[in-house]
Amino acid sequence: MHRPATLIEALERAATFTEVFLRFQSRLGSAESYRYAEVLDRARRVATRLREMGVEPGDRVAIILPTALSFYDAFFGILYAGAVPAALYPPVRLGRLEEWKERSALMLASLPARLVISDRRLSGLVGHPAAAAGVALGVVRCDRLLAGEPAAFPAAAAPSDLACVQFSSGTTGQPKPVALSHDNMLANAAAIIATFPGELGDHSGVSWLPLYHDMGLVGALLVAVLVPGTLTLIPPERFIARPRLWLEVLSETGATLSVAPNFAYSLCAERVTDLDGLDLSRWKVALCGAEPVHPMTLRRFNERFAAVGLSPTALTPVYGLAEATLAMTFSSLTEPFSCLVVDPESIEKDRCIRVVDQGRELISLGPPLSGNTVQVRRRGQICDEGEIGRVFLRGPGVMRGYLNRPEATAAVLRDGWLDSGDEGFLWQRELYLTGRAKDLIIVRGRNHDPAVIEQTLDGIAGLRRGCAVAFALPGEASEAVALIAETSGEVGEATLLAMRQAVRRGVGLDPAVVELVAAGSLPRTSSGKIRRQEAARRWAEGSLTAPSEPGILRLLAASFAGRRKMRQR
Repeated sequence: MHRPATLIEALERAATFTEVFLRFQSRLGSAESYRYAEVLDRARRVATRLREMGVEPGDRVAIILPTALSFYDAFFGILYAGAVPAALYPPVRLGRLEEWKERSALMLASLPARLVISDRRLSGLVGHPAAAAGVALGVVRCDRLLAGEPAAFPAAAAPSDLACVQFSSGTTGQPKPVALSHDNMLANAAAIIATFPGELGDHSGVSWLPLYHDMGLVGALLVAVLVPGTLTLIPPERFIARPRLWLEVLSETGATLSVAPNFAYSLCAERVTDLDGLDLSRWKVALCGAEPVHPMTLRRFNERFAAVGLSPTALTPVYGLAEATLAMTFSSLTEPFSCLVVDPESIEKDRCIRVVDQGRELISLGPPLSGNTVQVRRRGQICDEGEIGRVFLRGPGVMRGYLNRPEATAAVLRDGWLDSGDEGFLWQRELYLTGRAKDLIIVRGRNHDPAVIEQTLDGIAGLRRGCAVAFALPGEASEAVALIAETSGEVGEATLLAMRQAVRRGVGLDPAVVELVAAGSLPRTSSGKIRRQEAARRWAEGSLTAPSEPGILRLLAASFAGRRKMRQR
């Protein structure tokens, strides 16, 4: 496959394919379809209006839009104007509006953004953070950038030019602006595509992932443009409300590719009990990444949907991060996923794994993608096979740095090697992770991965699956553990006792604190990952509470106030 030199060239090439479509589907049997030639025309119209508004080449322009054609209009329109797009997440959790405004203002200021593109529904709310960040040209609705004919100006860009800013997830702090070139993004997308089995022309995709997230932006949007292949997009909120829709659309379209985080597979295995009408026999590549991948989750998913044709080789654990554009390692796409069973003490104390018949199960995330290299280091030295240390990454998708943050860049990027912040080991060239370095809990000299502690709660009645957080108690010299879980039904003392017993049985620890909180209390990133350090901070200060339920009048008032702020600038 010939690789285009820039994202603009990639879209122009996709526009020549008349049988490839971009589809938006919010319910079964009804979708809006567009050819990429129409996407290209709309992008040029947007670019023309942006130039007229005063957007200059190199300016950073923020996008706060839902999963819709308008996102494509804005993203490629900004590129055509010579500017740099940066996608931010919309206010999904309305009860956390003030938190969203504060985080969005910081993100806009970090660019700094010259303009924000939003839509009619969101523009009022976006006015608050835009005003706070001092966005020079304010907020504009995307539909108002489509009027008139596109100007005939050349869209010049070099492969090494800054193409996009995508924000890190912010699990251990504020999201950081990751600066990516055209080369970074296209090389990483091409490495992903090179793993696909069979003929590229036989593939099509379905995705419900938010387009502001690296998995949605690179793994869905850009990969589909580069193949090019038909992509069907589902609004993320529709999937969360009704997970079966994802599987229904896969069945209806016969798509071969889809990607999702671990929690999505868990949600489907738990909530999709009616298999009538589902046919997953054509789903060949079901990538699982973006958060810790749990073997039991994938097994439950396989067991549940084997009856409707799901291949045992489809589920494919992968690893990557925003600082590497997206993907770094892929497990086999032609074999079932594999695991190692290791002695927990070898992880927690010895820091060098010992394979056993019964113990902790770790899933393989596969070898590096083509062009990428993975090293595991401890105290500056490269580790031997099976020795646990910090995971370092190198490859053409690794970022040029954090935008306008030389100190933060120097802290993680040295001589082309990216410090991932993850701990793990290599075994027969394949990567296994044992935890996030900043989140590790040390008890009596042993390192405990909080994700493993949290997983012991799966299946306890009254608890929300995947909605728990474990952390070291502040001021306890990392020797005591707190465990907080969100509730989904009737709970009481018996639930707390079950939690303690599950942790003792699963990892041999006795938590000093076990508490229950209302649904929605745990702070999350824009992609839904729990922010453990922020949860610990809020718990310590007594502010770990559920979001308030905003009424329609409050939302309208917030929206009008945001518009007023922008008019006063």
